[in-house]
Amino acid sequence: QVQLVESGGGLVQPGGSLRLSCAASGMIVSIYTMGWYRQAPGKQRELVANSISGGRIYYADSVKGRFTISRDNAKNTVYLQMNSLKPEDTAVYYCNADRPWSPRNTYWGQGIQVTVSS
Repeated sequence: QVQLVESGGGLVQPGGSLRLSCAASGMIVSIYTMGWYRQAPGKQRELVANSISGGRIYYADSVKGRFTISRDNAKNTVYLQMNSLKPEDTAVYYCNADRPWSPRNTYWGQGIQVTVSS
């Protein structure tokens, strides 16, 4: 019953901005740890940012200062604002929800393409 649907990706020039959205159903965003991952061709999936329901936020060093993760609990949606985009940000981005209590279930969106190219 849990579904995570990403939107907002696409093609953008270097230095541009995009905002990714993750709309959740079947679970409550406000009480889960929510995160964004990405996977570039030939590379392993990596954690970009996550937000723990208690308020702690993590960013990968490669995106710190450029990306911002946020929640809109009323809309049950998580966002990733991406500024000053670089070609190396090109990847498929995945929304993730992790239940912080036992049993610790994890859910994934289908992924959305972000391409940064001039």
